[in-house]
Amino acid sequence: MTTLDAPRVTGTFPTVTREDDAKFTDLAARIGAVAAAHASEHDRDATFVSEAYEAMREEGYLALAVPEELGGLGATMRQVCYAQAELARHDGATALAVTMHLYLTLMQGYRRRKGAPDAEGVLRRVAAEGLVIATSGGSDWLWPTTTATPVDGGFLVNGRKAFCSQSPRANVVATSAVLGEEVLHFSAPLNAEGVRIEETWDTLGMRGTASHDVVLEDVFIPAEKIAARRPYGEFGAPLFAAVVHFAPVCGATYFGIAAGARDVAVRATTKNATRQIGLMDYKLRTAWWSLMGSIEELGSDYTAGPEATTTVMLAKRQAVVEAIEVVDIAMEVLGGRSFFKRSPLERAYRDVRAGTFHPLTPEATLVYAGKVAQGDPGVTE
Repeated sequence: MTTLDAPRVTGTFPTVTREDDAKFTDLAARIGAVAAAHASEHDRDATFVSEAYEAMREEGYLALAVPEELGGLGATMRQVCYAQAELARHDGATALAVTMHLYLTLMQGYRRRKGAPDAEGVLRRVAAEGLVIATSGGSDWLWPTTTATPVDGGFLVNGRKAFCSQSPRANVVATSAVLGEEVLHFSAPLNAEGVRIEETWDTLGMRGTASHDVVLEDVFIPAEKIAARRPYGEFGAPLFAAVVHFAPVCGATYFGIAAGARDVAVRATTKNATRQIGLMDYKLRTAWWSLMGSIEELGSDYTAGPEATTTVMLAKRQAVVEAIEVVDIAMEVLGGRSFFKRSPLERAYRDVRAGTFHPLTPEATLVYAGKVAQGDPGVTE
């Protein structure tokens, strides 16, 4: 058969066959339905996806990655990826915004397993109080410009943090500041004296994430709230722990946008698009296998370091690059209909391109993987 009838959609990927995965994807689908109902409005006005976050609060999705014994839903990193891929099918901005919170809760679970004394308290607050954690990792990275000045009992922090997704809903921002040759890692309450949000987020895509700037002016951080330290310009334990948990969840989010675009194209096309649909499915399947394979390769007792970073970052690269190509193919299949603002593919086309900007970028990922292979896991852009 060479012509695909419009109502027929088969082979949506990934196929959920495990009951323990299905309960999380079903949850994500319910929240996604809420998100989808408001997605166009938030995209048009660059306003925060607040309705979806209220649904997350009610459904417990914000505690998705918190262990059950601490009051959460107990999803593993693999299960978080399944859920995020499903959520992103409905609205990429909602999925990306909550990615920043979910990867940080996964990271806190890792820190707890490794004996960090403060991690359990954070996880309990996420489950019991609905604590939402934002991050400035996309702007801080290896070389933050925010400074810390020693004072009695702690530090005064000054600077500006960009790309703080979900800042209208978050309670704290996980961030860092420079002290001499060191970088201090800590969380700053967003209602603390000296902290303000500047609404700077007016972008090509992912407009509903409300990734505004957070400005810190003489914000006092007690010495006991410094969670970790690392040398300036080096990954160190804090960044390794962050990127190993960020990469799979981020990759799954962009995968989900592309999977949703594929489904739209299959439903809507009435022309001979057999090969293009097969190509989309090939790219989606290999991208998903890469993500799942990277998590399998990590195992259950992994240590966040150069090798683990290479494993998950290469998989994220595969997912992001293929996601962009899948959306492009979906638009080719639909033709001019996809060019209208009312088309969900028009938004997917813009949203999916944000994937290339998250650290490590696709090109930097290859450079870093090469360095690790050559025994030089140093810094990379």
